[in-house]
Amino acid sequence: MFNIVLFEPEIPPNTGNIIRLCVNTKSSLHIIKPMGFTLDEKPVRRAGLDYHDMANVKVYDNYEECYAQLKNHRHFAVTTKSDSHYHHFKYEAGDVFIFGPETRGLPLERLNDKRNQANIRVPMVASNRSMNLSNTVAIVIFEAWRQINFTEGI
Repeated sequence: MFNIVLFEPEIPPNTGNIIRLCVNTKSSLHIIKPMGFTLDEKPVRRAGLDYHDMANVKVYDNYEECYAQLKNHRHFAVTTKSDSHYHHFKYEAGDVFIFGPETRGLPLERLNDKRNQANIRVPMVASNRSMNLSNTVAIVIFEAWRQINFTEGI
C-alpha cells in the first residue's frame, strides 16, 4: 500500500517494529545499506515477532538502487529539519516515505533531492531533538492510510 524506506538504520528493534507495522498496513519496507545489524539478529526477530515471513522487505546497496525501484511513486523525506507538517499533505497509495538513521537523520543530499515531493515532519515539542523512529513511521503511515480511508484494510 505504502513504501517505507529506512536509510541506513542502526537500531535492530526499531526495524523489527517497522516490519510488523508493514505487515499490518500492507506496506513494503525498503532498507538501504549499511545497516547497524543484520535482519536475522535476535532483537530484530523479537520486535517483529512472527511477522518476518509475511513482510515484503527489500534490501539495497545504495539509495539510487532503491530509488530506481520506486521512481514511479511520490517521495516524502521525513525529517525534524522541515517546517511542513506531515498531516498537511494529501497522500496516495504507493507513496514513499524516507526515514533516516536514528542517531543522525537523513543527510542533506537526501533532504535536498529535487525528486522528493516534499520534506515533512511530525510536530513535537520544540526543545526536543527527535522521536523514536518506529513511532514516527507509525504516525506517518497511519495518517497516510487514514487519508485513503483504510482501503485494503479493516
